[in-house]
Amino acid sequence: MDKNIVILISGSGSNMAAIVNASLKGRWAERHGARVAAVVSNRSDAAGLAMAREHRIPTAALDHKTFDSREAFDAALMAEIDRHHPALVVLAGFMRILTPGFVQHYAGRLVNIHPSLLPAFPGLHTHRRAIEAGCRFAGCTVHRVTAELDHGEYLDQAVVPVLPGDTPEALAARVLAQEHQIYPKVVERLIAA
Repeated sequence: MDKNIVILISGSGSNMAAIVNASLKGRWAERHGARVAAVVSNRSDAAGLAMAREHRIPTAALDHKTFDSREAFDAALMAEIDRHHPALVVLAGFMRILTPGFVQHYAGRLVNIHPSLLPAFPGLHTHRRAIEAGCRFAGCTVHRVTAELDHGEYLDQAVVPVLPGDTPEALAARVLAQEHQIYPKVVERLIAA
């Protein structure tokens, strides 16, 4: 039986692309019975959707602005995800805070990557905050998703030095390169278990 992976994005989908490319290069289908079964976005103009379609991965876009409540959007999102019977739901730049009911529905199957060395700097503007705090190191964390924002079990981290004169944009680019390395490795480890 296939271990389906559903990836949620909101923008360019660079982490999604890293996971898709790793799945193809690493022959996850043959080795683990796993495949990226769908890519879903809350924005129909998310650039990552086109990349997914190029790889013949089914896509869907649900505009959160058309729903009356966060709960209504999450219910529709769950229905779309569940059509693919996911073994794993991967948040890859999905810029929505999920309701506790959504998180509970996928408990143990929902992972995210955050651009800081958690528990430092949960939430937004992580690179600016790390520079302003005088940190010598920053990085990224892959973690399980819980109802508490950026708080679940840490599955892997990568460390990036903060350089003299760093800008948030320069630091973000170096951190993103590490995200592209560790996120596919964690996803493969989870689906191979």
